[in-house]
Amino acid sequence: QVQLVESGGGLVQAGGSLTLSCAASESTFNIYAMGWFRQAPGKEREFVAAAKWTGGSTYYADSVKGRFTFSRGIAKNTVYLQMNSLKPEDTAVYYCAASRGYRGGYGYPQYYDYWGQGTQVTVSS
Repeated sequence: QVQLVESGGGLVQAGGSLTLSCAASESTFNIYAMGWFRQAPGKEREFVAAAKWTGGSTYYADSVKGRFTFSRGIAKNTVYLQMNSLKPEDTAVYYCAASRGYRGGYGYPQYYDYWGQGTQVTVSS
């Protein structure tokens, strides 16, 4: 069982930056990919970014491309989401997720097996 814990959310003005962290438990040997999703009130959970656990290409939603950066920590059990040039429409609860295998892509919640509790990001105009 993989446990994921997000941190780093908060309130920021439009144009500002935040960095989210997701720490995975030590039982990470069966993780294939990690992803970030977000969910705004009244909306479905949507893909933000993802990458294979062992490295390689990183995938981004068009809405965040060029502003957000997905990265892995030196400790290799932590992933980050650096968010720059934040907009009010980025306001949402952000979730970290992990998958145990490739299921045809990275962009859908059903591809992932483990989820963190979420962290709130609020961007004021």
